Amino acid sequence: MPISCTLIPGDGIGPDITDATVRILDAVGAPFAWDIQLAGMAAVHAHNNPMPDATLESIRRTKLALKGPLETPVGEGFRSVNVALRKTFDLFANVRPAQVILPGGRFDKVDIVLVRENTEGLYAGLEHYIKIGEDEKAAAESIALITRLGSERVIRYAFEYALAHGRRKITLVHKANILKYSQGLFRSIGQQVAKEYEGRVVYDERIVDACAMQLVIKPEQFDMLVTTNLFGDILSDLVSGLVGGLGLAPGANIGAHAAIFEAVHGTAPDIAGQGIANPSALVFAACLMLEHVGERALGARIHHAVNATLREGRTLTRDLGGSASTSQFADAVIARLLA
Repeated sequence: MPISCTLIPGDGIGPDITDATVRILDAVGAPFAWDIQLAGMAAVHAHNNPMPDATLESIRRTKLALKGPLETPVGEGFRSVNVALRKTFDLFANVRPAQVILPGGRFDKVDIVLVRENTEGLYAGLEHYIKIGEDEKAAAESIALITRLGSERVIRYAFEYALAHGRRKITLVHKANILKYSQGLFRSIGQQVAKEYEGRVVYDERIVDACAMQLVIKPEQFDMLVTTNLFGDILSDLVSGLVGGLGLAPGANIGAHAAIFEAVHGTAPDIAGQGIANPSALVFAACLMLEHVGERALGARIHHAVNATLREGRTLTRDLGGSASTSQFADAVIARLLA
């Protein structure tokens, strides 16, 4: 039976890479029935609303979405649409795998999955200005909210992911040496949960600044990372940089009742509409989505075809040193899949 899925092409290069991804999925008979909806600036232009009710209702119905990058204005105005979607559907776990694909980079053995708490911390949106004298914005305060429930469920998710994917070690990243209450709570819950998995998954800890240093010196020592929202946001981009950048980085946002899969790079407005963007990140996100709906073998097949196309080096987009268009790259992957 077809699986209903909300499809959000996104902004900038989003429509181009979404079209390429859908063509690849369709070529191998992926079981998705697409419900195309808008979000981000495309939705602002069409509906004067970055997160239209129709889009939200579609995700509530399908409980599944694949989306391209969304543009959010910098500064005042509505908050990040990505953050709003995660909070609306309580997508508490952000999963960011990073694996070396292309040879010749700085590292050849990086294979890390980062699991980031996705709804709390400094991104909870608990902030306000403080008036001093006549200055309405003399100071600003943001509260980093860490809860026992939020911490336990994302840490437990990371351990269950490790078991399901044959991962050997989880490193919990924190700053409990300074933020003894908020980060201390996250760390102590990690230690409690880890005891339940003794003998099956090795548990380790790192202070975030030390972890960042060690990631760029010897990243192969890490297998999985689990951390809070802000640290996860920063470290996931760092880890992506170890394997070639955000152009190859997929993301999954997982909740109890919905899941949204995405390319984690930006909208790249400088090349939007030119048909030269690399669709690999969104294709890899679609592979994660296939695994999520029980089509793990099909996802692995597509992932292998993209990897082989990239490693062959004949049909590469400009960001990887080639001259192929988005469509030509998709054609090369499809040809390999159907060979």
